[in-house]
Amino acid sequence: MTLMRFGVPHLLYLVPLLGMLAWAAVEDSRTRRIRNWLTFSMILSGFVQTFLPTSQLTPGESALGFAFGFALPLVLFLLGAVGGGDVKLLAGVGAWVGALAVFKIFCGEAVVGMLIVLTQAVLQGRLRPLARNSAMLAVHLVHVDKVGLDHMTLTGQSTRTLDRPLPFAVPVLIAVIGLAALGMI
Repeated sequence: MTLMRFGVPHLLYLVPLLGMLAWAAVEDSRTRRIRNWLTFSMILSGFVQTFLPTSQLTPGESALGFAFGFALPLVLFLLGAVGGGDVKLLAGVGAWVGALAVFKIFCGEAVVGMLIVLTQAVLQGRLRPLARNSAMLAVHLVHVDKVGLDHMTLTGQSTRTLDRPLPFAVPVLIAVIGLAALGMI
């Protein structure tokens, strides 16, 4: 690593990623979609930046981050909880930051997303149905071997509590900013 891991130089290194994530967050908030050209640009630039003298990752670390960032939300995609653009988005983040950092971002995104959904449910007066539907999904997830993956997916789709799904890119952006500011990525 040629740059400091914490502080201004590290944050400057993340500016292109943060710019693409901000764009994705705005687009995802408006349309609940993230365009392929944006996610593929993020993935490609994540790989390309590893060859710059200021890079903080090797090409191998970037590839591992890409693979890990793709695999983490893939299970959620198979359950119908996130879209394909969300999977590609986290893969692109992984290409920029590596495997360990994308895992931290995924965990941070889950916490931020949960707080956003809880706030939205309270504001819409739907906290009780959210708790009930979440409990039902948790029980089905524990017993997915008995009820089957198709039934689990249908249950998830039929028990949506809120008016619009959470734009995945928003909590990802917040998690990246927060973890970078804390020096954890």
